[in-house]
Order: sequence, then C-alpha cells, then structure tokens
Amino acid sequence: MPLKYVKKPVVIEAVIWTGDNITEILSFCNDCFSYEKQGENKLDIATLEGVMSASVGDYVIKGIKGEFYACKPDIF
Repeated sequence: MPLKYVKKPVVIEAVIWTGDNITEILSFCNDCFSYEKQGENKLDIATLEGVMSASVGDYVIKGIKGEFYACKPDIF
C-alpha cells in the first residue's frame, strides 16, 4: 500500500526570463547562460546535466548547491 509523504520545502532564488532582462539574468547567474535573439527569445543555461533552454516566461532558478537551471511556470 503506498504511503503519503510531504516534501520538505526549500527556499531558492529565481528570476523570470522576460526576453529583455539580460542585465538582471547576468547579475543573477553571472556566466551561466548564452543568449541569441533569433525569432524567439531563448536563453541557454549551463546546468549540471548539460545545456537547458529557457523560453520567455520560464524561471531561471538557483539550486541549493549554487547550480542554475530553467523551470516552466506551471512546475514552479
């Protein structure tokens, strides 16, 4: 029979990628990303698992170990 568990809440830092807040992203995560405006504003973030793309409206999150990654708003 499955049991129910409550996941421990963790406080993290995050910034929403708006497509034009490069300065804010740069001050938040320094050199964690690369950006080229080609049609759709995509932000490529270097994560522990490889490069991850963030679309406008996604969150750029700083993990508990200082790592950065993108997260869709409905997951966040």
